[in-house]
Amino acid sequence: MSVSVSVNARRLAAAAVAAGALVGTAVLPASAADHDRRSHRQDVVISSVHPDSPDRDRRTNRSLNREWVDITNKGLRSVNLDGWTLSDASGHTYTFRHYRLEGRSTVRVHSGFGRDTATDLYQDRRTPVWDRRSDTATLRNDHDRFVDAVSWDDRRNRDGRNDRDLRDRGIDRRDGHGEHDWRDGRH
Repeated sequence: MSVSVSVNARRLAAAAVAAGALVGTAVLPASAADHDRRSHRQDVVISSVHPDSPDRDRRTNRSLNREWVDITNKGLRSVNLDGWTLSDASGHTYTFRHYRLEGRSTVRVHSGFGRDTATDLYQDRRTPVWDRRSDTATLRNDHDRFVDAVSWDDRRNRDGRNDRDLRDRGIDRRDGHGEHDWRDGRH
């Protein structure tokens, strides 16, 4: 009788080891997938900003669509932006709906009305969002976690004409690791 108990105990132990190995194998790819999600999120950045159009009538759709933010995926894989948000310092928020940003590509988010395409999205607003003098564009993922931010103010950027001018004049980028200045190449 003790022999059969010993055999059964060994069988149970072997089954437990096999089950543990199977669970460990199943968990490993899930951890790797989670790591991939984090690295994709780090690949998505606010690459440029063109705030508040200097047009006389800033409320025309043409003027509103001259105000935009570029979101760039620096990675090779596409990233699902469904549920991600882009907001300004005043709390105006645009939520991405059913949009996938391909690898090594950029989407421009305009403030006015228009027909969404693979390269251009429209917030469908009737008033400007981004303040030319001072503002912060913040990108958050679908879990409301910080992804990237770009700030500017009138001491560094008096006219806010375009993204190259903004970079040349020193927009701060906040990426969760402190402030970075585009002029010195740290971004």
